[in-house]
Amino acid sequence: MTIQEAVKEIRELTRMRDELEAEIAAAQDVIKAEMTATGTYTMTGTDYKVTWNEVESTRLDTKAFKAALPDVAARFSITSKVRRFCLN
Repeated sequence: MTIQEAVKEIRELTRMRDELEAEIAAAQDVIKAEMTATGTYTMTGTDYKVTWNEVESTRLDTKAFKAALPDVAARFSITSKVRRFCLN
């Protein structure tokens, strides 16, 4: 496979993925609308169980942390390197 063919393949697969993600989101919206209408956030059938629960998480506001305590933030900061693959 040439680079040109690989780029074409990636673009086509990405397009297909985006379409599938949109279809999945639309199907999820149908289920979420029913759950909202019935006020139940767990639904079961013969071969499925669907839940749509609120999840709470706590994260560190690094921007505020750096502004409030820049010396401490600098002491506990780690720099890492990764390679990012981008195709435009």
